[in-house]
Amino acid sequence: MTIFQVSDKARFDLVVVVLALLTAFGPLSIDMYLPAFGDIAQSFSTESNRVELSLTSFFLGLFIGQLLYGTASDRFGRKPPLYFGLVLYIGTSIACAYAPNLESLIVLRFLQAIGSCAGLVIARAMVRDLYTPQASAQVFSFLILVMGIAPILAPLAGAYVTAAFGWQAIFIIVAALGVACLAVVHVRLPETRLPNRSIRMRSSLPIYWQVLKDPSFLRYSLSGGIAQSGMFAYITASPLVFIEHFGLAPTHYSWLFGANAIGIIGMAQLNAWLLRRRDSRKILNKSLPVLGVVSVLLIIAGWNNFGLVGVVVPLFLYVSTLGMVFPNAMAGALAEQQERAGSASAVTGSLQFLIAGGISALVNVLGHQHPLAMVFVMGGCGLTAVTIYRLLR
Repeated sequence: MTIFQVSDKARFDLVVVVLALLTAFGPLSIDMYLPAFGDIAQSFSTESNRVELSLTSFFLGLFIGQLLYGTASDRFGRKPPLYFGLVLYIGTSIACAYAPNLESLIVLRFLQAIGSCAGLVIARAMVRDLYTPQASAQVFSFLILVMGIAPILAPLAGAYVTAAFGWQAIFIIVAALGVACLAVVHVRLPETRLPNRSIRMRSSLPIYWQVLKDPSFLRYSLSGGIAQSGMFAYITASPLVFIEHFGLAPTHYSWLFGANAIGIIGMAQLNAWLLRRRDSRKILNKSLPVLGVVSVLLIIAGWNNFGLVGVVVPLFLYVSTLGMVFPNAMAGALAEQQERAGSASAVTGSLQFLIAGGISALVNVLGHQHPLAMVFVMGGCGLTAVTIYRLLR
């Protein structure tokens, strides 16, 4: 049972800011260490593409961890599982800084992801506790604004931190941010759901199965997740594409990464403005076909080897369009799941990162065969998302 009355008007107060910060831990943990791939590889005497496995293991942890927190947040309330996740995140972040070899780092990144995804699951569930579907789409747009700041600042900060103090300092910094967030959560974030003792943890799988059988949930969750997985293909392969293939300096790559983040932020805020005048599902019906067209342009650019500018332009358009696609798809997936919002949030998040993990591994494999495999995979993700959304209508 939720504690607050569900509101049909989005209020961007301190609670929403804290929820946005919680969702930023996943992207921050991904983006900040991307420019350090070369240094990590050198430190462990291996190749950069093997370091990508630590990113793949992080995606796998996000998939599994979200399933653990979904039913727990419906059973025990939102805050106790959140405390557990933040403590786990802090501990494993410190351990990553002292990893003795790449294999240990890969395992620790998996555990770090399990800690970080507590914020992802519970923040989304709290939004659904507090707001109607239309208002929650506006709040999700704001969450993307805060999440978008991480891709702007994190790679640039990661590049300079690595150059000045070594890649290990990145993990010490995110651990310190975790401590600060834990303190703010304890002091300022209210509980939004009472514990429900009728829910049993052993019932997690049947509850998740009930959520998955909802055709509306599946339509929005799959289309949004597959579209977003194109961005994870970009996150995984972009250091090799832009630094090694196109020869950009790590700092220049960070600025390029930030420019794409500005695009998704801008479109997310345009989406929030449109939501005051249009239904979220109508906006999604318009933005997904745009994503399909951009996906075709990406594939053409890669196939014809249009060069740096020819790839960067459709890439920017793809990432920017996600600022409209993802908030509305997320709101649609959770629209009819109020009493099991935590479980539904876990399922949709796990689906997204299961797909993202598979796409990350696919890009890693195909990257050995074609330097621009990233753009083909992204284009395929966009077209698949549009197709699924139409087929499951």
